[in-house]
Amino acid sequence: MKEIEQLHQKKVLVLGLAKSGFTAARFLHKMGAFVTVNDSKPFEENPEAQELLNMGVTVICGRHPEDLLDEGFELLVKNPGIPYSNPVVLAAQQKGVPVWTEIELAYRISEAPFIGITGSNGKTTTTTLLFHMLNQDEKKPLIAGNIGTVASGVAEHAKPENVIVTELSSFQLKGTQTFRPRIAIVTNLYEAHLDYHGSVEDYEASKMKLTQNQQAEDYFIYNADQPHLAAYAQKCKAQLVPFTLKGKTPVSISADDEFIYWQGKELIERSKVMLGGQHNLENILAAAAAALIWGGTEETIIRVLTSFTGVKHRSQFVVNWKGRKFYNDSKATNALATKSALEAFPDNIVLLAGGLERNHSLEELRPYMKRVKALVIFGETSDRFERFAYDCGVPAVEKVSDMYDAVVKAVGHSTDGDTILLSPACASWDQYENFEIRGDAFIEAVRKVTEEDE
Repeated sequence: MKEIEQLHQKKVLVLGLAKSGFTAARFLHKMGAFVTVNDSKPFEENPEAQELLNMGVTVICGRHPEDLLDEGFELLVKNPGIPYSNPVVLAAQQKGVPVWTEIELAYRISEAPFIGITGSNGKTTTTTLLFHMLNQDEKKPLIAGNIGTVASGVAEHAKPENVIVTELSSFQLKGTQTFRPRIAIVTNLYEAHLDYHGSVEDYEASKMKLTQNQQAEDYFIYNADQPHLAAYAQKCKAQLVPFTLKGKTPVSISADDEFIYWQGKELIERSKVMLGGQHNLENILAAAAAALIWGGTEETIIRVLTSFTGVKHRSQFVVNWKGRKFYNDSKATNALATKSALEAFPDNIVLLAGGLERNHSLEELRPYMKRVKALVIFGETSDRFERFAYDCGVPAVEKVSDMYDAVVKAVGHSTDGDTILLSPACASWDQYENFEIRGDAFIEAVRKVTEEDE
């Protein structure tokens, strides 16, 4: 771990706790900074704040005082989910106080290099695939970031021989300054999170901060099938590694209907790859390219691709019960992700969808709604989903209030051979703390319903 001398005895405000804020505050305190934590959750309901107070950290809970920045802070480390419209963040920017997310802190303290993965969809699958490829080739990878392990906590114990494979959201990347991954991956770019970023331009600019500090010895792996992403790549200083699904290319990595190719040579037959769906092919190409660049072997990549079946909450197979296959795709928090899931399955889908209302368009789903025989909807978007489903000619639509009832209704509309798919196309925060809890609720409901009917 590298020491950050400029933080010793400096006043640092950590805004928002959860896992990343707690880890950052604990570490900054350990580094000798004078840390104040501010979190909106009341102190008596906030075990992280209570633990930090016991360490000697100053804690302010229950509100975000607008005059907080009058205390002379020299750095603000904010939880990625707190928007830049927050009064405390705005005050910091007006005063010229640097605003970081803990990813910046992780990079500055890490002795290990980073591989950074972002994109509108496919981040988790790409990160997990790459970790398995490098791990099986004994490249000593560590996994961190938006995938669930806090990057600064991983970086604290990382050694130079490690590499930190890091899933990164636009929220996290927006708060970076010097972050420089040796390999940067952007799986794709689609319109998303406009309620947070305010514009497509800010969203894309935040994503592309991933490659902003890269140099000629670094690598940028990107989706060449997206013209606007290819245009961003031309401004990058790193070595470009495009991937394409449009057939064999003599350089980089590519795929057609039969094979995946590395530098124009056959790497693996598509039919032997366990992970299904056209959208997952993007993730496979990106992960395989990164593994090969980092010194991985083709043999290991083939072994992983012929055994890896997916990650939890991302088109995760749950059970085959009375001929019905249940899939948990709770991580599909926008219409594009749900479109990709629908694309991966044939007809006779019973779809469970809905959640937080962000007023994003559902039109990307329209061409695939003919595959849906019944739609079970919940959450704030229920009414809009109902209108959309009827407009698309979905034969049956059911509104429910909880996940158990959703699974019961889904089973009632299904027959032998059908797919029952949770792919909400919305964030979970209207009913659940996060998409993982929503997905676990689906899995538990499936367990109960199927056991009750044995």
